[in-house]
Amino acid sequence: MTGPRVVLVGPMGVGKSTVGQLLAGRLGASYRDTDADIVAAAGKEISDIFLDEGEAHFRELERAAVRAALAEHAGVLSLGGGAILDASTRELLGGLPVAYLSMEVAEAVRRTGLNVARPLLAVVNPRQQWKQLMEERRHLYTEVARAVVATDGRTPEEVADAVLDALELGKA
Repeated sequence: MTGPRVVLVGPMGVGKSTVGQLLAGRLGASYRDTDADIVAAAGKEISDIFLDEGEAHFRELERAAVRAALAEHAGVLSLGGGAILDASTRELLGGLPVAYLSMEVAEAVRRTGLNVARPLLAVVNPRQQWKQLMEERRHLYTEVARAVVATDGRTPEEVADAVLDALELGKA
């Protein structure tokens, strides 16, 4: 099979980067994050891209970053929270070992503080905005996922173990 050994999707703050790095270590593979790719290419933070060029421009950069990473990377790959909004991205994920890391709003509040560093949550009521984003995205995460792994109340190590078990991947 070509492409990544594992692709992680899920909302912002769910722990894709932390779990992805743990998985890469356990699988003896490299780790890549498309949000980090975008920041490196643009030379500025994602929140600044949103402010300076808008969400539509960011989504174009994200689509290109995901396409490149899926074609080039054979290790563990984490996608940004909104990457699954793009139909062509969802199509590219078909047949790949995708794990959706899920969490409930209470866990999101605990982990992220739902702070303004998250461009889509820089609103008056970030909890309500998070709930709305999840209502819009949950079915898309589920659509692309071979496995759904709940992260609530679990350590990153426990989540990594659950991903390996759910995708039936042996540890290196």
